[in-house]
Amino acid sequence: MAEITLTATPGRPTGTRSSRRLRATGKVPAVVYGLGRDPVAVTVDWRELRTTLITDAGLNALIDLTIEGEGEGEAQLTIIKEMQRHPITHTVDHVDFLLIRRDQELSVEVPIVLEGEAEQVTNEQGMVEQPMLSLTVSAKPGNIPDQLTYDISGLVIGDTITVGDLALPADVTTDVDAEEVVATAQVSRAAIEAEAIAEADAEVAAEQAEESAEEGEATADVDDGDEAGGEQESSDDDG
Repeated sequence: MAEITLTATPGRPTGTRSSRRLRATGKVPAVVYGLGRDPVAVTVDWRELRTTLITDAGLNALIDLTIEGEGEGEAQLTIIKEMQRHPITHTVDHVDFLLIRRDQELSVEVPIVLEGEAEQVTNEQGMVEQPMLSLTVSAKPGNIPDQLTYDISGLVIGDTITVGDLALPADVTTDVDAEEVVATAQVSRAAIEAEAIAEADAEVAAEQAEESAEEGEATADVDDGDEAGGEQESSDDDG
């Protein structure tokens, strides 16, 4: 996994107003902690931070963070532990950088990406639903995968993908139950609703046909009765 360099400036003022003013100047409030060190309040440039967030590794990118004026500019290996975004604008409001060691095993969330097209599922008016979008894995920094992939091109209706079906890279493990469902191939809701409507229409048509048949039988009985009455009147006249 490639590493990204980032510079942080210490000594920022704290508080909501101060943080708002920092963000207005293109700076993001942050804190650096870990490895038994006291937390340090810093700021980072938004444009530089954005560069770290748009890599394939996403939030799991390894960041060589240099804190200005500390340790003669020596970079320290970090990872983004938490990032807070504005609920409306989705801009980054605050970042937590966690100091880590290269030989330290970490627990991180890795995205699960479904690749390919499940043509048979689509042809049968189905869809692939993915309730699990990421998997918690344990790995050393250099072994953290950018993503976990699974080819769904061979799926058919009724198939289920579980955690145990995912191929984890070497030296990457997970404590999540292997039977946990990642994705399923099933009939779409629209297809189910269409089938229900078709069944209801068929039932109505059957009832109407049955009613028509009963009305036809009743009409036939009346006609037979009229004919019998006519024959009886003819006999009386002859007498």
